[in-house]
Amino acid sequence: MNPRPAVFLDRDGTIIEAVHYLSDPQAVRLIPDVAPALLELQAAGFACILITNQSAIGRGILSLEGFYRVQAEVYRQLCEHGIQLDGCYFCPSVPTSSDRSVLDDPERKPAPGMILRACRELNLQVNRSWMIGDMLSDVLAGRNAGCRDSLFVTCGQGSHEDLTGHDAKVFPNVATAANHILKIHRAFPHPEPRPDHS
Repeated sequence: MNPRPAVFLDRDGTIIEAVHYLSDPQAVRLIPDVAPALLELQAAGFACILITNQSAIGRGILSLEGFYRVQAEVYRQLCEHGIQLDGCYFCPSVPTSSDRSVLDDPERKPAPGMILRACRELNLQVNRSWMIGDMLSDVLAGRNAGCRDSLFVTCGQGSHEDLTGHDAKVFPNVATAANHILKIHRAFPHPEPRPDHS
């Protein structure tokens, strides 16, 4: 089977409302218009994969069981709209720096580990895939993995200032970012090979 393209999505502040160290399933709220956007992406042949840093686990603030309870509520709310995600990858490591461009763990965004592992395990084609998130670390994770592009959304906790020195396309939410992806995918389904700068 030929590898599929994917849209990799950050969780907190991208598909659900940002809550600092989210631990209560009752606090899970889908961001408006996320569900129809994911349905459109999946209908166009994209796998939709969550890629989330979860340092609250590494800090001892949130147990693995607590994380899975929150995730179950995310899945339940998505399922109400007919959406089943194609995968979820999380990294519990605690960052060593407040600089979101620092690669301090091979799995933790901005490192590409979770994205590349998803591509291997789920037969995904990274250079036809996209990353969407509300933090600089999301944008850089997609770029470090070799995604077609990374898109920044302002519905979460990040700000334009975080992107200083890092050119990135900015959208208000996942719905508008998805429209951009679908427009390009329909016009140019196969990206040009990246130049070799080695």
